[in-house]
Amino acid sequence: MQAPLNSETDTTTADTSGVESRIRIVLVGTQHPGNIGSAARAMKTMGLTRLVLVDPQKFPHNEADMMAAGADDVLAAAVEVQTLAEAVADCRLVLGCTARSRRVQLRELDPRTAAASVHAEAVAGGEVALVFGRERTGLENGELQLCHAAVHIPANPDYSSLNLAAAVQVLAYEVRMALLGGAAAAPVATAMPDAAPHAELEGFFAQLADTLEAIDFHKGRTPDSAMRKLRRLFVRTGLDSHEIRLLRGVLADAQRMARLAGRDPH
Repeated sequence: MQAPLNSETDTTTADTSGVESRIRIVLVGTQHPGNIGSAARAMKTMGLTRLVLVDPQKFPHNEADMMAAGADDVLAAAVEVQTLAEAVADCRLVLGCTARSRRVQLRELDPRTAAASVHAEAVAGGEVALVFGRERTGLENGELQLCHAAVHIPANPDYSSLNLAAAVQVLAYEVRMALLGGAAAAPVATAMPDAAPHAELEGFFAQLADTLEAIDFHKGRTPDSAMRKLRRLFVRTGLDSHEIRLLRGVLADAQRMARLAGRDPH
């Protein structure tokens, strides 16, 4: 099922003029269709109706319909895309829900603090995504690199396995409480007021990676570590669209000079 990501054309039961319309739940690589239906039900009980599915293994599916138990409208309006980058392209705040410590170093938030950040960004007019990974393996490192911060549910360490739909329910509940109460907790992961959309930032990172290769910055070393650190640095600054265009102009000149010097392999 295809539907536009823009909240202004989203056909769900939520009031499209409300803050809820700027908050989306993103499920990445979901393996069991019943979990999609259960997540839709968890969302609807808390007033969230924007569901984005990234490369689900089985959807649409009758098991998803059955487990939705009345949240059929959420499933019908679900957006299906192939990559997480597509799912969050217009977002100013992306929070990845993960139960593990990964090589990707992100600020780690508890659900309540994350909800306060979601509320603050959505109230300011920004698009927000709460991202959940695969049932068994969660979000991959490359997917976490697309997030501004990580959210960890402090479950019992002796039995920390949490069903996907249950995790969605926990975060959806905290977001609803933040919306109802005005988010008393201070947000710590909001974007800058004029932060550029995610797609513009990713375009800059792609050009930066190409430029570093063109000028032989890595000197034969693997580029992964340097790019992770540079991503964190620029994400923290909250670049706006004008700043990104300026930086991309600098990179374009650096690439041109590399070509003149005969260094650019392209």
